[in-house]
Amino acid sequence: MNALSAALFVELNDALRKLDQNKDIGAMVITGSEKAFAAGADIKEMKDLTFSKAYTEDFIEDWSLQTSQIKKPIISAVNGYALGGGCELAMMADIMYCSGSAKFGQPEIKLGIIPGAGGSQRLTKAIGKTRAMELILTGKNFTGKEAGEWGLAARVFANPQECVDGAVETAATIAGYSRVAVKAAKEVVNKSLELGVREGVEYERRVFHGLFGSQDQKIGMRAFTEKKTPEWTHA
Repeated sequence: MNALSAALFVELNDALRKLDQNKDIGAMVITGSEKAFAAGADIKEMKDLTFSKAYTEDFIEDWSLQTSQIKKPIISAVNGYALGGGCELAMMADIMYCSGSAKFGQPEIKLGIIPGAGGSQRLTKAIGKTRAMELILTGKNFTGKEAGEWGLAARVFANPQECVDGAVETAATIAGYSRVAVKAAKEVVNKSLELGVREGVEYERRVFHGLFGSQDQKIGMRAFTEKKTPEWTHA
């Protein structure tokens, strides 16, 4: 069921770093099997952990690497179960797609703990305090259909294969644009979560102005006026 562990995240983070540095890659897709995106953390790995060890070694801090260090867009394609750490991993992506039958949840309360990799923060920002509070305090699951209705998922698909295909198609679309503009777009959208509207608009405008120093801005606008397809240099 794709249980998450420290070893798995070492492999995942290593793969993400390599893809992020690969100039031929423009976007990434994270997915699991049809039965489970990721069923949650490996409880056997956690059950004997002490406070001092968890605190001093920053347990699971590196689980959030993709949100803080990876610059290229990441799409999560969620099918089957995405519980606990699996739900948190899915929410770390820049865009989430899922099938209608996917099962999400933050059931940590049933184990005597709370979400520890951003679940309480990202879920609340995505679906609102009251709904997130109910889900986290009760440990109830919710469906992919509900994830779409609540705004957590960008798109909901009829079946797992359509979900993965849709994610790959969107990744290909993004990869077809200027890497400079895509990086800037991801940066300003993420910044909106940290800033007020006024400060955010000012920040966006500065990044917008900066793009007029790129080659791709000249290429893109010239191609538009000449009704041609732009050939990006990613510079």
